[in-house]
Amino acid sequence: MTFKQSKPIDRLYHEVADYDLVIVPDSPLADALNRRLQRPHFGPFAITPRRLATRRRETAEDRTAFLEVIDRTELGWKEIAYSVGNVLQCWEYRGSADAILEYEAFDTPATRTVVDIITSLQTSSRLLADYEIDVDRDESVAVVGERQLTNLERSILPDEYDSIDRFTEDLFELPPFRIFESPAAIVDAVLDTVTRDNANNIGIVLDASSEYSPLVESALETAGVPYYGGPGFMDKRDHRAFVQLLRCTTAGSDTRVRSVKPLLSCLDATVPVEHDEKRLTDVDEPEIDWLREFSERADTLTFAKALNAYEERTGRTLEAFREELERLGLLAESITADGIDQLVFYLETYEVPIDRDNEGVLLADAKSASFVDRPVVFYLGLDEDWTHDSPNRPWVDRDEEYERNIDGFQSLLQSGVERHYLVQDTAGGSPVTPCLYFDELLDSEFERFSDLASIRHARTGRTTGDGFEREPLDTAVEPEPVETVSQSSLNTYANSPRDYCFGRLVETPDKHYFVEGNIFHDFAEFVVNHPGFVDETRLEEVVEVMIEETRAFHRSTDLETQRTRYRIGLETICEYLAEHAPVDTAFLTPSSGWGANFFAEYFDRPVDSPVTERWFEDDELRLKGKIDLVQSPTQLVDFKSGSRNAATQVTKHASIDDPSDKPDFQALCYLTHWRQHQPDEGLEFTFCHFLETLDDVVTGNGSLEDCLTTVTYHPIAFDEFVQSRTVFDELRDDAANKCNKTFSKTDYETYLTVFDTHEVPRTRDADEMTDSPFGEALLERLIDDVGDYKYVRKGCTQAFRHLCSYRKEGYFVEDLDEFERFVDEQLGELNRYRRGDGRFPVEGRAGEPNYRYVDNRDMLLTEPRSARNDSQNPTATGAEDAEVQR
Repeated sequence: MTFKQSKPIDRLYHEVADYDLVIVPDSPLADALNRRLQRPHFGPFAITPRRLATRRRETAEDRTAFLEVIDRTELGWKEIAYSVGNVLQCWEYRGSADAILEYEAFDTPATRTVVDIITSLQTSSRLLADYEIDVDRDESVAVVGERQLTNLERSILPDEYDSIDRFTEDLFELPPFRIFESPAAIVDAVLDTVTRDNANNIGIVLDASSEYSPLVESALETAGVPYYGGPGFMDKRDHRAFVQLLRCTTAGSDTRVRSVKPLLSCLDATVPVEHDEKRLTDVDEPEIDWLREFSERADTLTFAKALNAYEERTGRTLEAFREELERLGLLAESITADGIDQLVFYLETYEVPIDRDNEGVLLADAKSASFVDRPVVFYLGLDEDWTHDSPNRPWVDRDEEYERNIDGFQSLLQSGVERHYLVQDTAGGSPVTPCLYFDELLDSEFERFSDLASIRHARTGRTTGDGFEREPLDTAVEPEPVETVSQSSLNTYANSPRDYCFGRLVETPDKHYFVEGNIFHDFAEFVVNHPGFVDETRLEEVVEVMIEETRAFHRSTDLETQRTRYRIGLETICEYLAEHAPVDTAFLTPSSGWGANFFAEYFDRPVDSPVTERWFEDDELRLKGKIDLVQSPTQLVDFKSGSRNAATQVTKHASIDDPSDKPDFQALCYLTHWRQHQPDEGLEFTFCHFLETLDDVVTGNGSLEDCLTTVTYHPIAFDEFVQSRTVFDELRDDAANKCNKTFSKTDYETYLTVFDTHEVPRTRDADEMTDSPFGEALLERLIDDVGDYKYVRKGCTQAFRHLCSYRKEGYFVEDLDEFERFVDEQLGELNRYRRGDGRFPVEGRAGEPNYRYVDNRDMLLTEPRSARNDSQNPTATGAEDAEVQR
């Protein structure tokens, strides 16, 4: 990998050392040459055109011009910013401010106004346009990298000067790229080299807008290594927090606690995670009282008073922010949505200068630097985001601009004595595209960094301090194993073991559907205990109670809709319990209950029925859970607020052999437990989806039956069941037409002969049963007995569908036996992970997790395993492998 060699800084200095004045294209190069000056020199030696013309460090003249124009005109801020940017850019490329008026599309009243104002200001462009290098004193002038100067910068050059090329005729051999698994691994590699002692010798080049920037800054701060050139005005924590405070005043009543967590952190206010999803105005927490009160009186405040209030609350002063508000003319203005929008636009458009301590590691932006004067330079990323966006304006020669950027890129990559190019080959499973300039500079064809000379690196551990406090444990202490599992935990584990792991470690916020679900369940339990108590009046009261309990989650405009929803759900529960009241409860022992019942406390009435909210923890089966309602000795009921699934979907999602991406083992779990109580009985598990017919009820067409899904358990093996006379009679009378016709012309004994020689396949797929030896034998037997008719073949196909429907809609003895073994296997695997024998994997039984059912999505890294080098570095993802061990 070779391209044009840039002259080392010491060689370049020796070429220009005898000149009186050296013009260079960028400040870092000028500073580097000046640091090497070895003779007394009066006036500037190496300098950029702008600094030479202004006699001061270069400033952001676009921001200066913008502030001046908003002070003198009534133009909109966005229009001003657009016009100022165009005028200054055209001036840079054409050499004169009014050149932009030659372009019809840009010759507007706003542009003319801006041109008039800008040309009257002492901007660096104005000073540069008026400046000429005085050569009357017989000064010798050298220009380094002349092609990188703009037309405006070239305008100051004298008639006679020497042009010094930044490059030689030799070729530069680019060292191999060093490929890492992730940005965090790259930053770790840098931190292995950087220390407080060598910080002044290190330069880091990166795309300032990329994820590398905050990662590097955070890592350096954590390690106590000084640096400069990084965070800007709005990267300051208090500056961001104050803007968010202003935004809160106009955000409306739907503002959620989670959206203001960074602000609350700056206010030293800690709010429990459970409130994250709730509306700020409805959360009764002392920690947010100040913010709520501030928002309520914001329409009486000015920006100055708001800033004073923030400073008083935090005990920190924001003088720099106050100065910017004053420059913008906002300090004495009342807080309004328009005023806040203008402030945010300004802060997002212009970089406000800040005082920096120029010591420590130098952070350089890949798009604005062409030289870094440090012995050791790290280049991070080097991807397509390093490519400059050439201005799409008629005054820009895009070919010339491209060549200028190519030169700067080549020079930048050769900065320093020791250079390291740290890159990713893949990100999120997709190849990382190298910077587009490599296409021009390198002869070989490539699509990713691994196509070029490269070295792969595994992530290494890095210690930056003592970390969290640790409590030593006896090495003989073993993690306490998980002995029983609930159906919900089993569902989560089947979907993603790592999500299950984090679910035990991380608090999660309350959700409106959790709160609503709990209240609906408490209502159902209360109605079972007091069936005649809830009349029309009390039902309305319950609706209002639910509204108050969930108000924090809903917008005020949605409350009427919620009232309707709650009313219909409650009425459906009452209707179901009226038609399916529990019977024969004498066989049940009194239940200890499952916590407090909201309505028992609200109406001051006891809830002590043994048929509701029955908690079980079966150590033998290793299962635990809570049964909403025992309707009879053989019927269990669960109330659901979600959408209804057919029985076929319920059994499909609980499949052991063919894992579903929506695992749901509830019916299977509870039927397995309940058959311990009724071992030789057929059982039913009914889901009552009390909101399923919401739309139909509103239009007057609701039906309770449409809310119910029932899954059956037959206390017999499947192959025995299908041999029963009952099944044969259904094939003759209750199946599809051709099936009825076919089996009505044979007898039960003929049907049984097939079972003597062939085993019935345990399948849910009718086609699979058709093609099985059993299916072929049954068809052949019926053809022999009834005749080789088309309806016989069709009838057999319908019979196979009917037989499979039993397995699609229910369970048999072997299914529950298999589930018991499955639970043992899953708990055995889970406990191995807890002991540290392998990592909790991200992928579940069906492969990639179904992220709709993942609770901790932001904690699950999804890079391909090969990219993470897990086999070489099993702890690469750090905290992801943590698990509660007791």
